[in-house]
Amino acid sequence: MTSPKRLFKVTDFLQPADGEPIRSVITESADATVVAWHIKPGQHISAHVHPDGQDTWTILSGCGEYSLGSKGESIAIAQGDVLVAHRREVHGVLNTGQEPLVFVSVVSPSASGFEPV
Repeated sequence: MTSPKRLFKVTDFLQPADGEPIRSVITESADATVVAWHIKPGQHISAHVHPDGQDTWTILSGCGEYSLGSKGESIAIAQGDVLVAHRREVHGVLNTGQEPLVFVSVVSPSASGFEPV
């Protein structure tokens, strides 16, 4: 009996892009989708919610402004931070630094949905 792959290197999945940041799926199951993000300086992920689950981000490098609501509320984030957007909580990010903002997102369950705000 073989088990699913359990070890992944984030750097194998990072996809810098000049337009919209690329959502690079590391692994996916019914329980969760794990995604690597590479956000260039000045790029952003628009504010959104997951109506049926949560999105947990672990910041590996860089810094930015993390959206907390639809009225422009935000907090500064940096390497080492873990952010949790529970069901229907608004979140997004703007890279305000000079270096790429790199993080891993875990959306659980995978069928959490996505709605722009």
